[in-house]
Amino acid sequence: MVKRPVDIGAFQFVVLSRLRAIQLQAGCTPRLAGTHTHAVMAQMEVADGQVKRLYSEEGDDLIR
Repeated sequence: MVKRPVDIGAFQFVVLSRLRAIQLQAGCTPRLAGTHTHAVMAQMEVADGQVKRLYSEEGDDLIR
């Protein structure tokens, strides 16, 4: 089980992890080492601060 950082709300953690998991399923390279499912790897990346949510001027959500 991946522990959620205290500075990220539970809903935001889940949404951001899901968006990253979709990217991993599409073939993006994981940012952390290890052999895990896409969902777990995405949660680990978000918890480690490797993935952050950005906001554009148009109000679109982006992840990097």
